[in-house]
Amino acid sequence: MRYQVQHKTTYQYSEPASVAHNLLHLRVPTTHRQTVEDFGVIVEPKPRSVVTRTDYFGNQVHYFALSEPHNGMTITATSRVAIRPVVPIASSPSWEELAAQGRNRAFPLEVRQFLFPSRHIRLLPVLVEYGKAAFTRNRPIVEAAMELTTRIFTDYKYDSTATTINTPLEDVVRQRHGVCQDFAHVGIGVLRALGLPARYVSGYLRTEPPPGKPRLIGADASHAWFSVFCGNELGWIDFDPTNKVMVGTDHITLANGRDFEDVSPIQGVVMGGGTRTMQVGVDVMPLEAKPAPPAANGPIQSQSQTQNRGPAS
Repeated sequence: MRYQVQHKTTYQYSEPASVAHNLLHLRVPTTHRQTVEDFGVIVEPKPRSVVTRTDYFGNQVHYFALSEPHNGMTITATSRVAIRPVVPIASSPSWEELAAQGRNRAFPLEVRQFLFPSRHIRLLPVLVEYGKAAFTRNRPIVEAAMELTTRIFTDYKYDSTATTINTPLEDVVRQRHGVCQDFAHVGIGVLRALGLPARYVSGYLRTEPPPGKPRLIGADASHAWFSVFCGNELGWIDFDPTNKVMVGTDHITLANGRDFEDVSPIQGVVMGGGTRTMQVGVDVMPLEAKPAPPAANGPIQSQSQTQNRGPAS
């Protein structure tokens, strides 16, 4: 699959802002399963410069500052990306084997760092209990992670009004309502509590309109899921608990981190501005396909498994 992705964020202020500093995680990366063909970001008003760097987790980020009075700001990132189908997984190590490797520090540092709690994901005892149904004795890690994905989909209700980005994980677990960000945090919390490296993935998801209805421009939204390290041979495998699927050709990876805060699409500080409003529109448009070889690692997602379960956070 090939996609054109536009992520547009518009801020409006009731009075002029004097200064704005912003950090963007909007650069789609090239990975084993996706190739970026083109990328650009436009900021209005135009800043004097946009600085590009790589963050601690390997994501490419952009920084800019506006130092003149302005009544609002628009940030538009456009990407063209090709997504490869990935080969099925015939077998995977048991989750106990991987947990033991983590305890023995057999993983490299870039993997081990995802074993520990982070600001938004605490290692809660209730999550250990929740995970026991999926992570039974000697069960292969991919099979167990898919069972966890299914359980979260079944037990948690998608509700865009139930949480904010600051809702504690304990509250999400108690009320079992939330959005994709919350479901990803729950999955990561279970995996880390069991001693398995897991990371947060932000990205985009192609959404299909209802039968007979036109596809709406800007109807897509940013999405999130979790990734679990399945050993040195398989590497990181991604699961989407909002839709009960392994990540496939409908998913576009944007950035990886410990939790949402590491990869928030736009982070910034504004001086002044009075009352502020924000509008976000994401459009994921399929393009004409070009032949591409399958990716080296990871599962194939069956497109018939489920309908997308609402927009992301």
